[in-house]
Formats: sequence, structure tokens, C-alpha cells
Amino acid sequence: MPDRPLLPLWLALPVAVAGGAVMDLAYPDIGIWPLAFVGAALSLLTLIGRSAWGAVAVGAVFAASFYLLHIAWITRYLGPVPWFALAGVETVLSAAGAIAITLSYRWLPRLLPASWARVTLLPALVAAAWTAREQFMGSWPYTGFPWARLGMSQADSPLAELASWLGVSGLTFVMAFVVAAAIEAVRLRFWRHLRLFAPAAVAAALLVLVPQFPTTDAGTMRVGAVQGNGPSGYFDKREPYDVYRAQLAATQPLIGKDLDVLLWPEGGVDADPLNNPSIASALDDLSETIGAPLIINAATERNEKVYNSSMLWQADAKNPLAIHDKTHPVPMGEYVPDRWFFEALAPDLIGLIQREYTPGTNPPFFDVNGVGVGLAICFDVIYDDVIWQGAKDGAEVYMFQTNNADFRGTDENVQQLGFARMRAIETGRSVVNISTVGTSQVIGPDGSVIDGLAADTSGALLVEVPLRTGLTGAVVIGPTVQWVLGWSAIPVLLLLGVLARKRTKAAPSSEDGAAEV
Repeated sequence: MPDRPLLPLWLALPVAVAGGAVMDLAYPDIGIWPLAFVGAALSLLTLIGRSAWGAVAVGAVFAASFYLLHIAWITRYLGPVPWFALAGVETVLSAAGAIAITLSYRWLPRLLPASWARVTLLPALVAAAWTAREQFMGSWPYTGFPWARLGMSQADSPLAELASWLGVSGLTFVMAFVVAAAIEAVRLRFWRHLRLFAPAAVAAALLVLVPQFPTTDAGTMRVGAVQGNGPSGYFDKREPYDVYRAQLAATQPLIGKDLDVLLWPEGGVDADPLNNPSIASALDDLSETIGAPLIINAATERNEKVYNSSMLWQADAKNPLAIHDKTHPVPMGEYVPDRWFFEALAPDLIGLIQREYTPGTNPPFFDVNGVGVGLAICFDVIYDDVIWQGAKDGAEVYMFQTNNADFRGTDENVQQLGFARMRAIETGRSVVNISTVGTSQVIGPDGSVIDGLAADTSGALLVEVPLRTGLTGAVVIGPTVQWVLGWSAIPVLLLLGVLARKRTKAAPSSEDGAAEV
């Protein structure tokens, strides 16, 4: 029976706990990528046949198990309150999204009970509902938290190349489809009719066999990237300009080298060069000494607003030559939305966040002496719109600036690095990911690591970074893929619900009519 729970609730709850824990193991630092399929399968098995409230229960247990493990790094300095708050919000949203998956299992088989629909249309709807849930959680509340998308678990996997055609959401959809189609094939005892396993097998082959979308070689760029390992954490004890001095000291091995650009991380300049003539002069001198433009980052104030700003800086020029402000400042980290409300709940914690960053509207792109450079500041790496816009503006390489100092010794560092690798594969572009404290890496257009610096060390990289031109399928059709393979679940489910309700109402009258005859 399609409406009968596959697992009783007493068993579904511990299975959901296990599913969340297994799912976390698919992401860095552990990074056993096939476990993403196992975790997704355990989640779906608990949702089949559930009531709406039952789906909320098992969905919440799965999400809580996953998020409490996955973002435990948030406790490094801030303690358990933000950890439970963020994990709690994600758990509630994920649990609500689980209802859509359960309704897919309830309504579609009622209207299309044929076995062919069970192994094709049903997995497609389930995958779309899973993808839509990810997209919603990645955009709301405020700017959302798209940190744990299923497709992002595949940074070390050969399956990641599909993301260059369909984007991360497309990869999520195909992964969820494979799992859901395999489950239905087993439920229908596919060994009696092998064709029932064909949809799962075809989708799995798509994951394995599709090569990376090709981009065109455009030469190289000689990039110096510096990890100063300075006191850049929120609670680090430091004097003014300490972070700048640490960056400057780590830059010394690059002096006299032939550079096309020098890259410093987020917060590498702990003063506002737009309003501090001495630091602006020092940057002019550095650019002249290096003989190349700088890409730096600092908090800047303009028109009584504060921004997290990347700047292109060059000696003997009207600086900055270009500026990009972080598109998605982190809620509760870089600004406090609805401060009056949250300050009433946790005044001491919210009081720590004094600076209110304003979202930027300028493009994530610099023209560095004729070479297009795409940008993402710290957590902006997880937002599709920032990455795709850089490529569309003409990026031939990406330079990501981050500051992981508040999460030293945790998985946050390597999780974010995995996302950077996924972006390299998705766009077919090299990525220079530079951190204040590590881990920093130069990543090739195929996701391979060209060079790097270990965490908690100071050092400088000098790398001939490959350049690429040409837009991948993900960049060109990514937004359309999100609508077709994700958001489409919502109108489809609404239509199925209406039709299922009509059929349910019609059934008794038909029986009454038959009795009268």
C-alpha cells in the first residue's frame, strides 16, 4: 500500500538519527562522498508512507542529527547558543520541507500507480522536492544558509563533474533521483523485472560518465597569494595594524619576483584605506615594491555605511581602481537583522556584534590588466548568484578571500575549501582560495590542488595559475535548472493534491452508485 509507512515510527526515528550522522560523514573533514547516497536513502526510507506530522518528526530528527554534527565548528568561540540556534532553524525548515517529500510518496502513486511511474515520475518528484527544500533553505530566512547542499558533498568525487553542466542544484537533483529510483525499484522487486531498475541505472551512469563541461585555455596568470597567520580572529588580542604587519611580513619572499597580481585574504588590512591616508600610502608603496597590483580586503566606510570590501589597488593610480563589497553579509555574524528582537533574547551575545555590514551591489569582478578575475568574499562562495555573475562578467580565474580565524582547528575551514573546489569544477575556472590563517589552496579548473599552505602557518604562494574562457552549462542554464528541477515541485504537488482530493471524494459516490444498481 502506498500510504502505509515503510518503517514504523519507533524504528524510523533511530534510522533518521543514523541517516543524519552518516550524511555528515560525506562532507569534509571525513569526506567519504558515497555516504551522501546512504544518508539520503535512510532519510527517504523514514518518510515513505508517513503522515504530515510523522514526516515533520522524522525530518526534524534527521536534520538535527546532521546539523548538530555538521556545524559544530560554530561553538569554537561563540559557545552553544549560536550552534543550537542555527541548527534549530535549519532543523525546523528541513522538517517542514520533509512534508513535501512525504506528500510526493502519498499522492503520485494514488494517481499513477503503474510501476513505470513509480520508478520514473515518483523519483523525479521526490528529487525535485529535495532540491526545492535546499533552495529554500539557501535563501531564507534573510539570505539563507546554503552550506549543506547534497551536491556540495561531492568535492572529492568523480561525480562532481556533472555540476559543470547543471550546477550544484542539478547535481543534487540527480543524486536524489538515483536514491529514490533505486528504493522504488527494490520495493517493486526489480529482480523479477530488471527494466524497473533502468531509471536508477541510467541516472547513476549519468553521474559517473558525464565529463566536465569544456572551457578554453587562455594562458596563465602569475599570482602571489599570502597567508599571514595574523591575529585576525574576532576575539584575538591585537594592536592596530597587527594583521596588516603579519601579511606584510609573509609577503617578503615575493619581493623581487615577477608577479601579475598579489592577493591578500579577507581582513588582511585591518584599517580602512579609503579613510586612512597612512595605510593607503603603505599600500601604494607595497604595490610599487612588488611591481604588481594588489587585491586586498578591509572593512570600509562610505556614506555612513560599512562594507566588507575587496579592492584592486595599484601604485601611481587613483585607488582603489575597483571595489567589490560582499554581496551576502552573514546574519548574526556581520550584521544583526531585526536587532531589537534578537537583542531582547540574547543581549550579551548580540552585543558582541557591533559592526553592521551593508550588502554590496557592485559586481564580483575585477579587470586586472586585461585578465578577468571573479571574486567571492568568505561565505559568498556558497551562493550561486555571486559565482555565476563573476563568470558572466568575464572571469578567467576566481580569487576567493576568506578569514577562518574564528574557526581554527574545526571542520569549517575544510568544508569551505571543499565548496571552493566545487566552484572550480562547476565553472571550469582555477580558484585561488586565500585565508588569513588557512587552509589556503590554488585549485585547478578540474578541481585538482595545484599548491597550498597548511593551516596556522604564515607563508606565500607563487603560482602560474591557469586561465580559462567560455561559460559552462551550469553558468548559462543554472537558474533555469533550479526552476525546472527544484521549484517545479511546488506547483506539481499542488496539482497532485487537488487531483488526489477529487479522486478521494469521487470514490464513495461511485461505490454508492454501484450499490444502487
